[in-house]
Amino acid sequence: MKQTWKLKLWRRIIIATVGLYLLVPLIAMLDFSTKPFGLGRNTRTLESWKVIPSQPDLVLAIGRSLITALIVMLLILFLIVPTAIWVHLKLPILRRPFELLCLLPLAIPAIVLVVGVSPLYRWISINLTESPITLSGVYSMLILPYTYRSLSAALDAVDIHTLAEAATTLGATISRVIFGIIMPTIRTGIINGSFIAIALVLGEYTISNILNFKTFQVVISQIGRSNGNVAVAVSLASLLFVLFLLLLVPTRKRQGAVLDVDIA
Repeated sequence: MKQTWKLKLWRRIIIATVGLYLLVPLIAMLDFSTKPFGLGRNTRTLESWKVIPSQPDLVLAIGRSLITALIVMLLILFLIVPTAIWVHLKLPILRRPFELLCLLPLAIPAIVLVVGVSPLYRWISINLTESPITLSGVYSMLILPYTYRSLSAALDAVDIHTLAEAATTLGATISRVIFGIIMPTIRTGIINGSFIAIALVLGEYTISNILNFKTFQVVISQIGRSNGNVAVAVSLASLLFVLFLLLLVPTRKRQGAVLDVDIA
């Protein structure tokens, strides 16, 4: 009983410490965004929050960043996830090389990546489009390490070989096995990878700034040069938006879910 009580107390201390570590910066941002600046102003105000919708570049940047995040999530869903499943299922000998390939963006500095992709994006800007949405390609490469680790942990926690063999025995095609059976089973890992994509797209600054694209963080930086209160308010609003999305993730598995396999 004494060990159980100490363990509970230790857990609560850890949770409280982590909670303070995460909440104190948010509280400080809220405090700064409502501070009165200027002569003759002594009361707090929400003017910094009220002017957010009136920033034309900001509204456009948010829309472009969300579209980019959607494209990145689609690439994860229809390219990275099936590839990871296929490697785990049919080509286990390539797991290590594939993992090493996915971890390469962690070892390459962002400035080196920009130097490498800048000629490609220069050609895209001249011949195709100058929209920041084209950054979804390089963003998909940047999130590979985090997405793959999330998917790999989800795949290791499920006996996908047994699921695949049972589905194949019942007449399911390989596409049905991947998209209809295994992917719903590892949906938690897919959702985690998708939110990592959203966080990266909304938070990335270096590459988009060097390539002269007006993304969300670039516009926030430009606003901060003239009005720090508004920039902090926008940053806090984006963090709260991402936290709201995280709260929408289901924490309990649906009861009575049955795998529907097409039988030939």
